[in-house]
Amino acid sequence: MSGRYGLFRWSQSLATLPGFPAGQAPHWNLAPGNQVLFLRHVGGELHAASGRWGLTPAWLNDLSKAPSHARAETLSEQPMFREAFRQRRCLLPANGFYEWRGELRKRPFWLTGEEPLLHFAALWEAYPAGDQLYLSVAMVTQAAAHLRRPLLLDEAQQQAWLAADTPLAELNSLLLTPTPPLRERVLANLVNDPKFDAPECLTPA
Repeated sequence: MSGRYGLFRWSQSLATLPGFPAGQAPHWNLAPGNQVLFLRHVGGELHAASGRWGLTPAWLNDLSKAPSHARAETLSEQPMFREAFRQRRCLLPANGFYEWRGELRKRPFWLTGEEPLLHFAALWEAYPAGDQLYLSVAMVTQAAAHLRRPLLLDEAQQQAWLAADTPLAELNSLLLTPTPPLRERVLANLVNDPKFDAPECLTPA
């Protein structure tokens, strides 16, 4: 499962989007439960926002059960994700993500793409609490051999994913997008600690 990723470098065009958090800090080890940056359409225009990684629909009573991941294979059927899939789609920008492999002793790997930023398909929700409205997200994942990886979208696919008028059939086809070629390198075990968030997370093995 893609339980961690990093966003420590971004473009000026991303930083100048409406809603981009003024205090956005670089992160090398984002984990479920953290506040993460996400991108969505507001009035047909691209906006940035910050939300909790763990989806909290307005009807959810037990926030400890907020899912951080949504399986692409069942996204359109699951009550937890069905409405958000149709109406509240977003993207998680990232410089790369982590994967743990191995039988007896799992080793962390760092995976990146050809471009400086990857974009993961995701869903967002708003949870009202008094006079506050809290935003949250879930990452969409797909099968990758015996693992699960984020659903990665290219620029044209990102536009279709975010657009409010994209037909459901096209959205379902996006869920079948194969993982593009990725670069990878094996790392030391510093990133294993979800509370450790520093450039040393990327220390090679």
